[in-house]
Amino acid sequence: MARSAVGVPFRADRDVPALIVKFGNYPLHHGGVGAIRSLGRLGVPMYAITEDAYTPAASSRYLTRAFVWPTRGTEKADRLVEGLLRIGRRIGRPTVLVPTDEEAAVLIAEHQDALGDRFLFPRVAPGLPRRLASKQGLHELCVEHGVPSPAAVFPQSYDDIVAFAARARFPVVAKNREAFLRRSNPAVNGTTRIATPEGLLALARDWGERPGVILQEYLPREEAEDWIVHACFDQDANPLAMFTGVKVRSWPPHAGMTAHAYVVDNPELADLAARFVKRIGYTGIVDLDLRFDRRDGRYKLLDFNPRMGAQFRLFENTSGVDVVRALHLHLTGRPVPAGEQRAGHRFVVENVDLPALLAYRRSGRTAPHVPARASGTELAWFAGDDPMPFLTMLARSVRPGAKHLYQLWRTHRRSSTGTRGGRPAAPGTPHGGARPAAFPPGVPKRPVGKGS
Repeated sequence: MARSAVGVPFRADRDVPALIVKFGNYPLHHGGVGAIRSLGRLGVPMYAITEDAYTPAASSRYLTRAFVWPTRGTEKADRLVEGLLRIGRRIGRPTVLVPTDEEAAVLIAEHQDALGDRFLFPRVAPGLPRRLASKQGLHELCVEHGVPSPAAVFPQSYDDIVAFAARARFPVVAKNREAFLRRSNPAVNGTTRIATPEGLLALARDWGERPGVILQEYLPREEAEDWIVHACFDQDANPLAMFTGVKVRSWPPHAGMTAHAYVVDNPELADLAARFVKRIGYTGIVDLDLRFDRRDGRYKLLDFNPRMGAQFRLFENTSGVDVVRALHLHLTGRPVPAGEQRAGHRFVVENVDLPALLAYRRSGRTAPHVPARASGTELAWFAGDDPMPFLTMLARSVRPGAKHLYQLWRTHRRSSTGTRGGRPAAPGTPHGGARPAAFPPGVPKRPVGKGS
């Protein structure tokens, strides 16, 4: 159950409200609900941008007001900035901004001067969040700073993909290269595992002359562990609060949002994340996804989200601080109480964990490091002191859930069979036998010693 804020050893500034900033149409977002509850339970006035008046976030008892503003996430920046300023004028006092998507985080960073008089937010290097949200930009930063990440290529044409398919070791993973492409012109529906050259070529025919994808080395599930790091950093890129956990299940399976996770102490991983953030000079909230590759003993950075993660309420320290509370305390000039993370605590997203559980049971895989018994449970949607978001989620889940499942099935069918629109794909490179890795020179083909 959600933990009440009664008894926390600190007081938030109740004169400074917070605004949940989201661009795009994704009303069933438990992260925004979690942030509204987290600060709302401290008495902080909470506001949120919502798609309509009947979203789970809009129904929370802790929300002072919802600003109904339907967006696609593809609007011009000046329109979004003006919309935020209009909301700021209606709130009427300095307000902490809490972005829940890359579009919002990047917009805030790149328009700090325009937004700074109305809002409070971390002053990060303006171009850094956009680079971190880009798969190519993140990969380049990892290479630059010696942080392990999956080997990757960035094809510039269909011919590049044909050449890659001829020499790559399959399966491979395809992702949209830039975060914003997933809404304006997505090449794939999220992280997509492609089993054969024929499947890759079939998908690539829809990607245009300049494919907006990254093709990544596939890290075998049976040889990997999925880890997450959530943290909040001050203006000197020092951690105000840092947490580590292990992902037990995700939805879609093995490649999507966290459905079930546990808090697990991992000092090595925390140190790796803190050193990387220090080197790049990031400030604010981060949500990192890493995969531990047992073949070479290294944690490989998959995603760096320069914003609050949807599952952030998994993590809270013994002083009652999570990353959203840490951000509000810091931006209002209050100390952030230290404390140990709640090891063994778990987080469950009710509407996606059941299908994820069924899928994982079929695969026969179990996550390592999971305690025999959880020390506590945080549900993403249901809370006894705030039940309406859960009920609203249930009422709105059926139709989009069915549509999402159909899209996943269609993508999986095309990538695994090499068909396009029900027709056989054009012949590709035959798949069989061992192949040389189709990644940049210098990438080890065999396990190496444990890195940093």
